[in-house]
Amino acid sequence: MQTDNANAETRQAPDESPNPKEQVVLRAARAVFLAHGFSAATTDMIQREAKVSKSTVYAHYPNKEDLFIAVVEAECASHTRKLRDIEFRPGMLRETLTTLARAYATIVLSQAGLALFRIVIAEAPRFPALARTFYLAGPSVAAELVAEHLADAVARGELDLGELGRDAAARQFINLVRSEPQLECLTHPDAAPSAAQIDQWVAAAVTTFVRAYGRG
Repeated sequence: MQTDNANAETRQAPDESPNPKEQVVLRAARAVFLAHGFSAATTDMIQREAKVSKSTVYAHYPNKEDLFIAVVEAECASHTRKLRDIEFRPGMLRETLTTLARAYATIVLSQAGLALFRIVIAEAPRFPALARTFYLAGPSVAAELVAEHLADAVARGELDLGELGRDAAARQFINLVRSEPQLECLTHPDAAPSAAQIDQWVAAAVTTFVRAYGRG
């Protein structure tokens, strides 16, 4: 699993590419895919959105599948950078977990986050490599970052994870934050959650986790 995660990190390079035309194509692909889904999107639509020639599109991405994978990786890299910026604050476990949970919830419940999730899940049976790429570059990296914070909290005596271990605990925490709110948003596409609703979901997730594993 560590090898897969390392590969996912390596594949996030498209977001850091210095080639301006490649970035134009990637931004256009993002807009088209999120608006129309994978199956309905075409390279012609992406080319028109990018206002470049077809040869420019194909010079960087030989097919639609490669373009979609690049969009998924770039989106996940952008989102996980926000989580990487969060620092563990000794003695402030609940506050740190709340900051992490709010950041993650804001990502997965955003219109772009929900649209990307719908597309990936819809295409997973036909395009399993894409689903695996999404998991390794997105949810798996997020859980890994949370696990690092949990390890710090355990070392300082703020958490007792018992035999569960930090990685399993991190995934539990991520799922507490994401599961019901994401399901509700996916099944009510015309009703975006308010900031107050997100705060309520976040508070419930953090409280549940701290009551289960917190010390003192």
